Amino acid sequence: MTFFEVKNLTFGYASGNGSVIRDFSLQMEQGEVVGLLGNSGCGKSTLLRLIAGLESPKSGRIQIDGKVLVDQGQFVEPEQREIGMIFQDYALFPHLTVEQNILFGLHRLSKAERIVRLKEMLALVQLEGYGKRYPHELSGGQQQRVAFARALAPRPAILLMDEPFSNLDAELKTKIRDDLKQMLRAAKMTSILVTHDKADAETICDRIIRMTR
Repeated sequence: MTFFEVKNLTFGYASGNGSVIRDFSLQMEQGEVVGLLGNSGCGKSTLLRLIAGLESPKSGRIQIDGKVLVDQGQFVEPEQREIGMIFQDYALFPHLTVEQNILFGLHRLSKAERIVRLKEMLALVQLEGYGKRYPHELSGGQQQRVAFARALAPRPAILLMDEPFSNLDAELKTKIRDDLKQMLRAAKMTSILVTHDKADAETICDRIIRMTR
C-alpha cells in the first residue's frame, strides 16, 4: 500500500514564466528512501518546499498515510504536516546545546517522555556525551548528526533532506553518507533526499528519480 503520494503536482512562481514543476507524480512505500537527482533549477528543492507546506501548488495533491495535505480544496499548515527537514546549513540554534536543539520540537511530550526520546536520539546518532555542547563546539559531521536527531525526534511521517552534505569535505562526506544510510534504516524512516551528486543518491537511496527542466 502506498504510504506517501504526490499526484499531478504543478507549481510556478508568480514572477516567472511557465512552471517550475509540471504534473509531477511520486509514490513511496513506508520506510523507503527516494533520491531526487538533477541540476540546479530543475525544481528539486521547490518540490520539498511544496511537500513541507512552505509553498502552495497551482494544482495537484499531496497525501501521507491517507491524509491529504494539499489539493484543490484544502491546505494543511506546515506545523500540522508531521514532516521533518534537514537543510544544507543544518539550521541549528547556536545559543542552544545539543540536548536543547534535539528537544526543541518535543514540547507536546511529558518531561519523562522527552528525556527518553532524547536518549534514543543521542544513541542513534552516536553522540552520547555531547549533549551539553553547543554547535560551535562540534565538527561539521557532528552538527549534521544533531540536525538529523532534531528532525527525527518528533517522529515525523516523512523526512526531507535538501543537499545535506554540501558543506562537508569529500572525506567526511563519504563517512557521513554511510552513517546516514544506517540511521535511516534503523529509524525505518520514509525519506526524500535532494542532491545533484549521483554518488549521494546511489549510496543512500532505494531508488532514484531524475528531475529535468
